[in-house]
Amino acid sequence: MDNKNPNNNNGQNSKSPQTFIILAVAAVVTLLLFSFINNLLVDSSKKKITYNEFLEMVEDGQVKSVKIGSDSITIIPKVIDKDKGKENVLAVPLITYYTGIVKDDALTQKLLDAGVSLEGEIPDRMGFMESLLMSLLPLILIWVLLSLLFSRMAKGSGMMGVGKNNAKVYVEKETGVTFRDVAGEDEAKESLQEVVDFLHNPGKYCQIGAKLPKGCLLVGPPGTGKTLLAKAVAGEAKVPFFSMSGSDFVEMFVGVGASRVRDLFKEAQKAAPCIVFIDEIDSIGKSRDSRYGSDSEREQTLNQLLAEMDGFDTSKGILILAATNRPEVLDKALLRPGRFDRRVIVDKPDLKGRVEILKVHAKDVNMDETVDLDAIALATSGAVGSDLANMINEAAINAVKHGRLVVSQSDLFEAVEVVLVGKEKKDRIMSQEERRIVSYHEVGHALISALEKDAEPVQKITIVPRTMGALGYVMNVPEEEKYLNSERELRTMLVKFLAGRAAEEIVFGNVTTGASNDIEKATEIARSMVTQYGMSEKFGLIGLETVESKYLGGKAAMNCGDATAAEVDKEVMRLLKESYEKAKELLKENRDALDKIAEFLIEKETITGKEFMKIFREIKGIPEEEPSTEQSIKKDDDVQEEMVQIVKFS
Repeated sequence: MDNKNPNNNNGQNSKSPQTFIILAVAAVVTLLLFSFINNLLVDSSKKKITYNEFLEMVEDGQVKSVKIGSDSITIIPKVIDKDKGKENVLAVPLITYYTGIVKDDALTQKLLDAGVSLEGEIPDRMGFMESLLMSLLPLILIWVLLSLLFSRMAKGSGMMGVGKNNAKVYVEKETGVTFRDVAGEDEAKESLQEVVDFLHNPGKYCQIGAKLPKGCLLVGPPGTGKTLLAKAVAGEAKVPFFSMSGSDFVEMFVGVGASRVRDLFKEAQKAAPCIVFIDEIDSIGKSRDSRYGSDSEREQTLNQLLAEMDGFDTSKGILILAATNRPEVLDKALLRPGRFDRRVIVDKPDLKGRVEILKVHAKDVNMDETVDLDAIALATSGAVGSDLANMINEAAINAVKHGRLVVSQSDLFEAVEVVLVGKEKKDRIMSQEERRIVSYHEVGHALISALEKDAEPVQKITIVPRTMGALGYVMNVPEEEKYLNSERELRTMLVKFLAGRAAEEIVFGNVTTGASNDIEKATEIARSMVTQYGMSEKFGLIGLETVESKYLGGKAAMNCGDATAAEVDKEVMRLLKESYEKAKELLKENRDALDKIAEFLIEKETITGKEFMKIFREIKGIPEEEPSTEQSIKKDDDVQEEMVQIVKFS
């Protein structure tokens, strides 16, 4: 990016002193290491002896040469060749000896008589300046190093730049994102459009006494486009856009995060009007109670952020945007009016929103006349923007793989399956017995969808293994967007999920491990019916579970005693048992359809929903029905979480 920001130049210039510091440290370490190794080698090759031992070595003829210094005598011994018993003139002794100076006027004559080579020490003639330089050089380097470190710390940058603000600054042409690039979030765009209009035309708002909100908190599941919306606000407002992640504030040194917060707001005030965006603010904004753990560095950073948000003047046009998918863990002081005044929910798009998102991502992709984005949007209930973008890209890749220049509807449906259950495993060969088991299992699921009026129609049945572990699956696609699920529909789901295992027991008199995913989903629905939806005759209208982190999967936590929890388990088991018995009863009554459709599936491996219903109607003698035009409006965010309801044999 070509950021026209003076901070970038400062960041580049700051590399020069950092490089010098590194070189200075390396020089000092090298010098000290060299001195240490040299002293170690010298000490290991010298051995101290007494003056008497020295004289004995001279008398025994073991001394080759002697160097008499000012305070010691260095003795070089002879190297005796053990094989020949004579001195080896060419050999170098591995060790030398030294002893102290003793007043002995006869020493010189003794050494000459013994044939010892005698040498005196020559005084070191190194100049005074050279000696001074060699002794002071390490001290000078250390002094320069410490001076640079303390000067940078005094400027508030922290040790080795750890406190330096790392905010990236985007301007309009660099973000390249406007509200036209954001689809499926009309309510969120409307809330943020007001903020953009305030930055463009502050006069008409100030005239009536309105003030710019200090902060807007973007809340929603991952992949819904929170960061994209923040960039779009900057692109529409045409003001500088400071972007940081919450984790960028946190370091191992206490106080560094608070320093970075101060630095960020100082730069923002210089660039006002501007937008400051903090992504994943829950990294520093967690509640300060002991429930979520205590961290002094994070708490100091949060305290500084609270103080800065209280301190700046909104009339200068500074807006704080933040994004999170865990609003329940944020500190209450951060969420009060006067800090984050507005909460913008960026939720999963509805049917209309998914169509718009698909159009945005498909505008640069070549597609043929068979493509129906409305059908793809209907088949991807619960998908977020990133999922839909991934599906369009997978469809384009699939078209290229098959040698086509345009994307077809079959490519898009294949992309939906790739995202949900993975690619086909063409190299996995199942035995005939396993193919029969999987076939009956999947047809069992599909038959319940055909027999029960509250079930969703079948789009596809396959026994081709997939890379995510499914040996086969049934894809159900709703006829219209659904927001509510009735109790009858939920009970039908339970029967459908358990019908695969029921078919195995009816036909083979045995069951396999393939129903594990079905049992897991059925148990989840049955437990929600008892603990959250009030659909249990035994417990009635009582909430026994609370949903935590609803934007991250919605993990449920029991809020009742152990005795009640045990009764809940019994009630869930009762619902599952009743559903299983009903599934077996329906399949036994339609055993002829189960057998014929299973045989057809074994032969074809994959059949469409139309082929399935055609065979079913022929067996049952049911005439073709005209498609219904009635539409119903239903809602339940907790149940309709999956993009396509896929019942798989894994």
